[in-house]
Amino acid sequence: MIWTTALVLLGFVPLVVVSSTEQAVLQNTVTSREQEYQEDSNPLQHASSEPIKIAHTLSDDGSPDGSSRVKPIANASISKTPTALQQHVLFWDRNNDSIITPYDVYSGFRELGFSTIFSLGGLLINIFFSYPTRLAHSYLPDPFFRIYVDSIHKAKHGSDTGIYDSDGHLRPHLYDELFDKFDGSGTGSLSVSELFSLLKKDRVAADPAGWSFAFMEWWTTWLLLQREGRVWKDDLRQCYDGSLFWRIREERMNKEEGWKQGYGWKDFYRSLNTRGTWKECEL
Repeated sequence: MIWTTALVLLGFVPLVVVSSTEQAVLQNTVTSREQEYQEDSNPLQHASSEPIKIAHTLSDDGSPDGSSRVKPIANASISKTPTALQQHVLFWDRNNDSIITPYDVYSGFRELGFSTIFSLGGLLINIFFSYPTRLAHSYLPDPFFRIYVDSIHKAKHGSDTGIYDSDGHLRPHLYDELFDKFDGSGTGSLSVSELFSLLKKDRVAADPAGWSFAFMEWWTTWLLLQREGRVWKDDLRQCYDGSLFWRIREERMNKEEGWKQGYGWKDFYRSLNTRGTWKECEL
């Protein structure tokens, strides 16, 4: 399958540091958007440029609790309190028009620190998920492969965890059950082998597309989040509600500290001199 081949190729293109020139361009873009938002006196017409604050607990409806800040939506087609799934993808809505173009996906991944080749591979997201979200607006495919944020729930695929419901809301009890079942170490984290066990559990019959999408999502999540070879519960929760991506952007802009998690080229080359695999960084 083309999709599987692409995943194999992408699997060996981990996180790298964006060049200083490209980082300057991204930072100038973000600054101009922040100025635009600040000039508008109506907060419901434009989203705030501040990253979503980290939610420590989830409410019964799956939204972050009062300690977090929901990013408002400019497009009237989306509720001013978006679903968790909408919040998850808002980082890639670069100009806040509730549309995610292929370039939005590419630039978003670059801003998170992914390599150029990996970010180009991310365009598969638009190829596969544009039409499902387009169906809420038209039966005709979008010629520009754009993704529509207001109907992002239509892009849900099979063989997933079910933590997002059919409307895009988060199911906190399923999130907790995931760690209860697969966190064998009791550390509040998941190893690579435990993630593979999760993937096997979620597979349903005759759904190779869902299997591939789920693998791609968890593999990308591990590359972005891993610390000591594991994906930690608090980080993953922020990934589900979208606040993680704003946090990574903010930390990467801090040149002294930066984003310390993830798996990059340095980790890959260092592992070759130890056990020869990525497992050298596991607990």
